[in-house]
Amino acid sequence: MDPSFDMTRRAALHFLAAAPVLANSVTAGAAPVAPSYAVTTPIHIHSLSLRVRDLEKMTYFYNAVIGLDVLSAEPGQTTLGKDGKTLVTLIRRPDDEVDDPTTAGLYHTAFLMPSRADLGRWLIMAYMNGVPFTGFSDHRVSEALYLNDPEGNGIEVYADRPHQGWEWRDDRIIMGSYQLDLDNLVEGLPHDGDLPYSAPSGFRIGHVHMRVGDTQLAQDFYVKATGLDLTALIRDDSAAFFSNGRYHHHIGANIWHSRNAGQRPQNMSGLEDAAFSIQPGLMDGLRQRLKTHGSDIAESGNTIETLDPWGTKIRFIAS
Repeated sequence: MDPSFDMTRRAALHFLAAAPVLANSVTAGAAPVAPSYAVTTPIHIHSLSLRVRDLEKMTYFYNAVIGLDVLSAEPGQTTLGKDGKTLVTLIRRPDDEVDDPTTAGLYHTAFLMPSRADLGRWLIMAYMNGVPFTGFSDHRVSEALYLNDPEGNGIEVYADRPHQGWEWRDDRIIMGSYQLDLDNLVEGLPHDGDLPYSAPSGFRIGHVHMRVGDTQLAQDFYVKATGLDLTALIRDDSAAFFSNGRYHHHIGANIWHSRNAGQRPQNMSGLEDAAFSIQPGLMDGLRQRLKTHGSDIAESGNTIETLDPWGTKIRFIAS
């Protein structure tokens, strides 16, 4: 989600200086954790692919700072993930135009920590290594940190609050953007800032937030064609949120910088495709909805691929 509260490094300095440290704090990944609710629903985010101009720099960032494992590396492509699961594929495209935030495309990739303590540990590490943040927010359903990767792709690193406590009203999730209590987030955690950082087991992409040209078209596609539910709509229709299984959102779509955007240019860095995991038994229904909607589809093995209204590839992988 977004928008977020900005905070400079100078203004944020107190939260580390004042936070008490517990000598016996549990380290990240010390105990098995149940899968995050976001990835237990019948349809959820699987992975995404990014076109990148500098493959080496971007690989280092997603490996050492975000904490993904390098699963495979080829001359023109790097695949990263966690627990052996692919989350991000980086595709080398050095001649691409730089991503334009006024076009349709990726607003941010939201990486979900398995616990609040894991989020606090990552915040300490990132801060101690000078990672520049763009904002911090308490969204009621989650606590979130915002930054950009080296090529300007937005990133959210967040932790959900227990879903049993989320507030729904008429099938709409109650969210918002409030000041995040950084002191409380890092309280009692060790000040460990070593790189490379390794994300804990269970680290996943919880949602993907898209730049679109029209939120009504986004609703038409994600609800009617893909079968997701509309979970929230900002009053001025500038952003809409969609999910499966009463998660707060697996997909966000906004026009904050991209109102009336047309087809995304093909030779532009940034988002190449976004992929969902879908239970195999739901594939026939998905196929029929897409055809009824008039969406072109391509099938290969266990995957259905289509395009959103702005030409971005959306894949559904039966798993």
